[in-house]
Amino acid sequence: MATGIKDKVAILGMGCSKFGERWDAGSPDLMKEAFEEALADAGIERGQIEAAWFGCYGDAINVGNSSIPAATALRLDGIPVSRMENMCATGTEALRGATYAVASGAVDIALAIGAEKLKDTGYGGLPPPFKGTFNDLWMPMGSAPAGFAQLAAGYRARYGVSKEDLKRAIAHTSWKSHQNGVHSPKAHFRKAVSMETILNAPMISDPLGLFDCSGVSDGSACAIVTTPEIARALGKHDIVTIKALQLSTSSGRETQMADWDGSYVPNTRNAAARAYREAGIENPRDQLSLTEVHDCFSITELVTMEDLGLSDDGQAWRDTLDGKFDRDGDVPCQIDGGLKCFGHPIGASGLRMAYEVYSQLLGRAGDRQLSSPSLGLTHNLGGVPYQGVAAISILGLH
Repeated sequence: MATGIKDKVAILGMGCSKFGERWDAGSPDLMKEAFEEALADAGIERGQIEAAWFGCYGDAINVGNSSIPAATALRLDGIPVSRMENMCATGTEALRGATYAVASGAVDIALAIGAEKLKDTGYGGLPPPFKGTFNDLWMPMGSAPAGFAQLAAGYRARYGVSKEDLKRAIAHTSWKSHQNGVHSPKAHFRKAVSMETILNAPMISDPLGLFDCSGVSDGSACAIVTTPEIARALGKHDIVTIKALQLSTSSGRETQMADWDGSYVPNTRNAAARAYREAGIENPRDQLSLTEVHDCFSITELVTMEDLGLSDDGQAWRDTLDGKFDRDGDVPCQIDGGLKCFGHPIGASGLRMAYEVYSQLLGRAGDRQLSSPSLGLTHNLGGVPYQGVAAISILGLH
C-alpha cells in the first residue's frame, strides 16, 4: 500500500537568480546563477548529481523543446536530464520529478531546475502564439486577467460580498505583498505601494487593477535533493525535508458541468487535501508557519486561502482585511512578495516559492525572517480556474 513521500527526501541545497528584466543574461546564464548557488549550498561536486529535471514553459522562445540546453548550460555530462512543462506548475513539476526519483531509490542525488526568459518574448504577458491547439479550442477569446477576474464574480455571487468590500480586500492583498517585497533583494519589484495607488490604478479586467496583476520577469531557481541519511552523512545538521508533493489537473468537469459556480478552484482543494494527508497535517491554520501561493492575480491569492482551508468559505476577504495573512498575521503569505514582486517566469516560480520556504526554515531570510517557522506550503495554479492544474508542496524541518 502506498505510504507517500513524507520525510523520504531532503533538500540538500537551493539556489535562486535575481528576478527582473534580465537583458544582461540569457536562460543559460540564469540557470547557472541559480545552480551555482545551489551547488555551493549543497556542498557537493557537479559530478555527484545523478539525474536532473528541467522546467521551462515557453520552449520556442527560450532554449528549445528538449533538455539539452539545460544539460549544456550546467555541464551535466552524460546523466539523464528530462524537460518538464505543466503550465504555471512547471517548476513544482520539476521538483516532483527529482523528488520521486530519490524517494523511489532510483538515484541518490537529483536536481530540479526551472528557468524562463519572458522579457525576450516581445509580449506584455504570456506569448499567445505558443498556447497550443487545446487552448484555441477551449478558450479561443480568453486571457489570463479575464479568466481570473471571473473568480471575483463567482465569489461575490456566492457569498453576497459587496463590490467595494471585495475590491478593498484584493487591494490589501496587493499592498501586503509589496510591503513584503521591499525586503527581498532578488525580487523584481522592491517598492512599497500605497493602498490609494492600488485602488485608483487603471483597470485591467474588472475588478482587477494594474497592481492586482503579477508582472512579467526573467528568472531561475533550483533545488538539489537527496535522502535525509545522505544529507547527514554529508555533514548537514538542520535538514529540510519534503513532507508532501501533490498535483491535481482539470478533467473538463468545470467547463462541462453545472455543479461548479466559479467561486473557488476545485484543483487546489483536491491537491491540498491529498497533501495534508500525506504530510500528516490535521489543522493547517495551526500547523503551517507560512505559505507561498500562486498570486498571478490578487483575487487568486484571496480565494486560495479558502481552498487551502486557511479561511472559512466566504470569509477570506474579511480575514485578509483583518491582516491574518500579513507578515505579522496568523499565517503569513508571500513573505517575500510573491509573484506580485518577483513576477512570473513560469518554469522558475514553483521552485522560487520553495526557495523562500527553505530559506525561512533555515533562518536565512534576512530582514524578512519569521520567528521559528517549522512548516511551509507552496501552491502553483496553471491555466485558468476553470481549466488548469494545481500543485502543492509542503516542506518542513526534519
